[in-house]
Amino acid sequence: MTEPADPRPTRAPRRDAARRREALIAAAAARFAEQGYGVPLETIAAAAGVGRATLYRNFVDREALALAIFSSAVDRLEAMIDPQAPIAATLATTVRAGTGALSLFARIAADLHLDDANRAAFQQLATRMETMFAPVLAAAQARGEVSGEVTPRDLVLSMRMAGSVVLPFMDEAEVSAKIEVALRLLLNGLRPR
Repeated sequence: MTEPADPRPTRAPRRDAARRREALIAAAAARFAEQGYGVPLETIAAAAGVGRATLYRNFVDREALALAIFSSAVDRLEAMIDPQAPIAATLATTVRAGTGALSLFARIAADLHLDDANRAAFQQLATRMETMFAPVLAAAQARGEVSGEVTPRDLVLSMRMAGSVVLPFMDEAEVSAKIEVALRLLLNGLRPR
């Protein structure tokens, strides 16, 4: 007697697992922002609609969850980058898109307890940002928009600086104005002399 075929699609478990992982990342970002880094992991799991065991299958510790939040933010930024766009436009777009992650990092940075592996993972994320913006910088330098002395690390630091002027209570017009002023000041300092 043959067994009946399993009617479930073979890819559904992977898709479901990916959705659960994304739900955990989104829930963690929201809970860390609202309640701080010490929020109970059960609260994050419940907000994502999963159990604590599912959380731990996806993330070995709180720091791995934080890293996943920031890695997802970098993924989103990478998808937006156009090295051929003017540097001011690229920076404005990425600063605006990255302010949530920057604010969250500022809020939880003091509470992160990084062992060597997690510290290395965060450093790899910083290196990835620099690598990601290297072609943007090279194109801007070739167009004469940025001094040849500026490094990808300088560019990433300038974006962090510009993002720090945005506060959670600001409306969209205020956010745009603050980013525009901050980037104008920074770009004037980055331009060739």
